[in-house]
Amino acid sequence: MKHTALCFALVFVLGAGVCFAASPVPEVPVKGMVTMVDIGAKACIPCKMMMPVMEEVEKEYKGKAAIIFIDVWENKDQGAKFGLKVIPTQIFYDKEGKETYRHEGFLDKAPISERLDKLLAQ
Repeated sequence: MKHTALCFALVFVLGAGVCFAASPVPEVPVKGMVTMVDIGAKACIPCKMMMPVMEEVEKEYKGKAAIIFIDVWENKDQGAKFGLKVIPTQIFYDKEGKETYRHEGFLDKAPISERLDKLLAQ
C-alpha cells in the first residue's frame, strides 16, 4: 500500500512539473524591430479569440515585425513586468523599443495591421 501511494505521489509531482512548467519568454521588444506583444493566457476566452487573429498577423508580418505571445498564467512574473490590469493586452513598440500603444481586451486584425503598418512606415 505504501508503494502505491508513493508511486501515485511521484507521478503526481512529475506530472505537475510538466503541466505547470513555464514556457520560455522571449525578449520584448525585439531589438531593432517593430514589435507587437499579445499578453494573455491560452485558457482565457478572449485570449482564445485572439489566437487566430495573432496567427494571421504573424504570417502577414513575418520578417517585417516581431509578433509575440506571452502566457501570463504560465509565466506569472510577466503580468507585473508589463504592468497589466487585464488580459489580453496588446502592446506595440517602435523599432527603437519605445512603447507606442497599448490596448486591453480583444483586438481585431484591422486595427492591429493599421498600427503595425504605421510603425513600419516610420
